[in-house]
Amino acid sequence: MTRRKRAEFIWGWAFILPTMIGLVVLNIIPIFQSIYQSFFKTGAFGRGNIFVGTENYERLFSDGMVWQALLNTLKYAVIEVPVSIAIALVLAVLLNRKIKGRSIYRAIYFMPMVAAPAAVAMVWSWLYNTRFGLLNHLLAKIGLGPVEWISDPDIAIVSVAIVGIWSVIGYNMVLFLAGLQEIPRDYYEAAEIDGANAVQQFFKITVPLISPTMFFVVVTRVIASLQVFDTIFMMIDRSSPALTKTQSLVYLFYRYAFVENNKGYGSAIVVLLLCIIMVITVFQMIAQKKWVHYD
Repeated sequence: MTRRKRAEFIWGWAFILPTMIGLVVLNIIPIFQSIYQSFFKTGAFGRGNIFVGTENYERLFSDGMVWQALLNTLKYAVIEVPVSIAIALVLAVLLNRKIKGRSIYRAIYFMPMVAAPAAVAMVWSWLYNTRFGLLNHLLAKIGLGPVEWISDPDIAIVSVAIVGIWSVIGYNMVLFLAGLQEIPRDYYEAAEIDGANAVQQFFKITVPLISPTMFFVVVTRVIASLQVFDTIFMMIDRSSPALTKTQSLVYLFYRYAFVENNKGYGSAIVVLLLCIIMVITVFQMIAQKKWVHYD
């Protein structure tokens, strides 16, 4: 190995080593620790761990609260992922054109992504406030009664999902903008010559050519939506009647592991979530391969 190749090898590892260490310490090791912990339960008065085998998993599959939390998580994902991706894609197409103030609009849409989740949840909680919230104030102006946005069990999960959509549109938009800028302008010029309008260009050129970026966004958003916690934790009070209809699997894990100090059962819930994410990711990868092969 020459000196130059040796230097490139050393510098290459020097750059990726911090990320790899962080991945192992903060992600890989905790996964195996959670799987190991799921076979134990905390002893009396929080002292020690007692091996219980598959008892936590047997309780898990018969616990209605866990399955309700899973249903809540899936509802949130079904609402948040497609809506946020659709809006972000449309905005990216619009802001990819040469319009006045394009950079300002991009910054405005991306701004919610850099805001602290706690601050976002606090602001939206005031907007959703039944008595003093801006949304109900606007509804009162047109003669409609107040809506219990985050205390009505029937609509609370939708209200939380709207906050999630608002928060991630900017991030998805930036990713789509990066993909759109890789599409040669010649394709659109040829389509215009052939008489294709803007809608036809969008579905015949933009969507097919941006599909790799779209797949990445879908995978990352599905995984992130299944891990939703902070918005629910900050917006839904523990005494709210809508809690059981909004708490996610991660929220339930937090409740059992850190509030009730039942880390074994909480770890079993996390393992269930891990399995669901892995299955969904594998299906998405298979779907992408079939799509690419078909193309």
